[in-house]
Amino acid sequence: MLSRVADSLYWINRYVERAENLSRFVEVSEAMALDCPPGSAEPWLPLIDASGDRELFDTLYTDGSPDDVVRFLVNAEGNPSSIVNCIAIARENARQIREVITTEMWEQINGMYWNLQDDNDGFWQLPPQEQLREIRRACQLFYGITDATLSRDLSWQFSRLGRLLERADKTTRILDVKYFLLLPSPDEVGGVLDELQWISLLRSAGAYQMFRQARQQAIEPKAVAAFLLLDPIFPRSVRYCLERISETLRIIRGSAVPGAPDDLECLAGLTLARWSYTRIDELIGGGLHESIDALQSDLNRLHDLIEERYFVASSAEPLNLFPACALA
Repeated sequence: MLSRVADSLYWINRYVERAENLSRFVEVSEAMALDCPPGSAEPWLPLIDASGDRELFDTLYTDGSPDDVVRFLVNAEGNPSSIVNCIAIARENARQIREVITTEMWEQINGMYWNLQDDNDGFWQLPPQEQLREIRRACQLFYGITDATLSRDLSWQFSRLGRLLERADKTTRILDVKYFLLLPSPDEVGGVLDELQWISLLRSAGAYQMFRQARQQAIEPKAVAAFLLLDPIFPRSVRYCLERISETLRIIRGSAVPGAPDDLECLAGLTLARWSYTRIDELIGGGLHESIDALQSDLNRLHDLIEERYFVASSAEPLNLFPACALA
């Protein structure tokens, strides 16, 4: 039962984080489309690549129009990772462990779910930008309620772990797509459209204002990549997420566990070290796309090891999500 609880907490936050990221991606692309030629698919199809669902999208939508992209990412029933399905799955996980999460958490995620139902004409008749803004704010409110009302025990640690892993994954995906699928032709580098795309990338990651404050320089690919990958204090950068993931895993495992580090601890530590002690010039020189691919493989392997260690019912080390006094 306790492994099931940890699994649900982890996935609630992964799915809410995924919905929030997708809502921002689509919201920024909606705004960017206003500056692109009519009928252009430039800001749209790369979102499918960033979500990692291109094969499914091509199966469901042969035309690949902007409307198809928005429908696929926001409310397509056939896409398990659409925003509406993400919130539905998160809500179902929350329903199964209502005795663990706080009442405020349940009310927020339950309200999000019902707000996105097809019969809620009040929501779906809003302008698309307003719909996406409401979804993003609702997800962020859920984070705030979780952090404000949930005790800092293992319940909170697994919640944070899921959020951080999903955030690191989406940051790398959107950067990889922009860097290699949207690079303009040589004569467009540094042009108005090129700068607009990099600004849009920063906004997709919620990083535009913090980038401008931290980097007193022009918006160029190397500076943007360095900020999103290696900045130690921006909460959506890869390095920041990896530091918090490693920290969270140490807390979950416990500092008093004897013996050599296991595969999970080794992978988390090595991945953090690689991305803490490197420079953007080295990453670009060695192939940024290859480095990001390797990182995404490491994140997938981290998830597999977390699932194997903590979420499988036959786990050798049962989790104690509740203090002894609470079980008395």
